[in-house]
Amino acid sequence: MSRSLRLLALPLLLLLSACASARTPWVELGGERFQVEIADDDDERARGLMFRDVLPEGHGMLFIHDRQEPQAYWMKNTRIALDILYFDNERRLVAQQRDVPPCSAGDRCPAYPSRRPARYVLELNAGQAARLGLENGTELRFGPGIPDAPGR
Repeated sequence: MSRSLRLLALPLLLLLSACASARTPWVELGGERFQVEIADDDDERARGLMFRDVLPEGHGMLFIHDRQEPQAYWMKNTRIALDILYFDNERRLVAQQRDVPPCSAGDRCPAYPSRRPARYVLELNAGQAARLGLENGTELRFGPGIPDAPGR
């Protein structure tokens, strides 16, 4: 490839890369941005992060529920330790389950409840909540393209 063609191709590649990352859903929490997968139906919420060996740094999964109510998550078939963060309708942190260990005990895996009504649940790699110094009341910000829960 000629030098001039390479010089023309570079801006195009940068633009395509920027467009691709702009379409990737993200949230901001504690002053940091995380790319997220969205689980907003029963099947996606039930599957969650099961059977995964790694969650890339700076990534997470955002669960969007139909109603704000007490939630409980478990780690059935989950192979990575997680922080499970519960947020209310206003996207304020209402409960945290930090450093939740993987569980291979099937239906005998314990539940990790919110104990307070929540509509959104964010799962991040274990240790992120402590690293960010998260406290109840911290706001979760949505990037473009993340739907609000129905009825919000």
